[in-house]
Amino acid sequence: MKRVCIIGAGCSGITVAKRLKDYGISYDQFDASDDIGGNWYYNNPNGLSACYQSLHIDTSKWRLAFEDYPVPADWPDFPHHSQLLQYFRDYAAHFALRENITFNTKVEKAQRKPGGGWAVTLSTGETREYEALVVANGHHWAARIPEYPGRFDGEQLHSHSFRSAFEPVNCVGRRVLVVGMGNSAMDIASELSQRPIAQKLFVSTRRGVWVLPKYYKGQPIDKNPAPAWMPRSVRNAIGTRMIKSLVGKMSDYGLPEPEIGPLDAHATVSGEFLLRAGSGDVTMKGAIERLDGDGVVFKDGSKEQIDVIVWATGYDIRFPFFDDPSLCADADNRPPPLFKRIMKPEVPDLFYAGLSQPVPTLVNFAEQQSKLIAAYLAGVYTPPPIGEMHRIIKADEKYHTWHYYAARRHTIQLDFDAYVRDLLKEIAVGTRRAKAA
Repeated sequence: MKRVCIIGAGCSGITVAKRLKDYGISYDQFDASDDIGGNWYYNNPNGLSACYQSLHIDTSKWRLAFEDYPVPADWPDFPHHSQLLQYFRDYAAHFALRENITFNTKVEKAQRKPGGGWAVTLSTGETREYEALVVANGHHWAARIPEYPGRFDGEQLHSHSFRSAFEPVNCVGRRVLVVGMGNSAMDIASELSQRPIAQKLFVSTRRGVWVLPKYYKGQPIDKNPAPAWMPRSVRNAIGTRMIKSLVGKMSDYGLPEPEIGPLDAHATVSGEFLLRAGSGDVTMKGAIERLDGDGVVFKDGSKEQIDVIVWATGYDIRFPFFDDPSLCADADNRPPPLFKRIMKPEVPDLFYAGLSQPVPTLVNFAEQQSKLIAAYLAGVYTPPPIGEMHRIIKADEKYHTWHYYAARRHTIQLDFDAYVRDLLKEIAVGTRRAKAA
């Protein structure tokens, strides 16, 4: 019997696999697609990729590389999604990870056995048993579209399905509404608002947000962050002053003025959207009141004729292979309480990898988590008692999320640098616990 089952072969799944291999821990890895890459596999045949043709990652190359496999030196500061996918494939080839991955195979059900261990049922009909389970199925695939009264007669799609101005819906010469002001919304709105594309481009938002540029004094804005040891309040104060000095008021660009500070929401980063807005290529609208046949009525009573709606309204966190609701996200999109965002204290043979929205980087987030997962399975790390784990969970959640406004998109928010600093400390302490035991 293999010891571990890994669900998913995206960037989180492959880095956990690499760490298990380093420790000599046997594992199987399953992915519903025909290749690795997950969300970064453009036109992934499993239908779960959110990549659009023009997508460049918002994290600079200085912040996204795996520790033991540097990105190519000739990469631009903000690589295209195709470059990132090739990087993941090269990583898997370099560490010979493909031999343990079974492609075109979906995990249909993962059920915990009495006394521990997992029975994993595959799309082939086979059921295999494992000592431990690693969940790395991602959280940007279950598209969420809010419900509004009324009926819309035009075409509509979620940003997850958007590929270009022409596919799957031709937006050329049409009146397009983008709903939302997250990063995907900014990219899609910037692309479609160009005068040869949409006849008119509207953006609907319930609240004002700060749009951050990608560069500061000629350098990627995330290249030299404040040190993790600096108190959060000090870092936020410095960052807020810098951003306000850099971009001025959002109303100067014709955008609604935010009611919160620049760091009180998940960062919206765009090198182009403010230019488009300031150039008159974007028409801002408030929240939607209802859908109205060939148009949309907004909260201020205005109505706009709309041909296409692009819902850039986020995702639900889902684990479709679990029947146990205590292992899944709740109705407000909050995942179960997890120690260091990895372990459910009462289920010591289950690990979640990459389940977070870290600022600024996601790519090597699970690489950091893999250090604890592998050390635990190798017997060289011991977590604290269950009661202490719950106390730490509450303290960590307060630190990472308290200053964000209440929203589904902020339930898994996390400060990457502070998290890694605390995680490495915990691994060191847990190593001493293991030795003492």
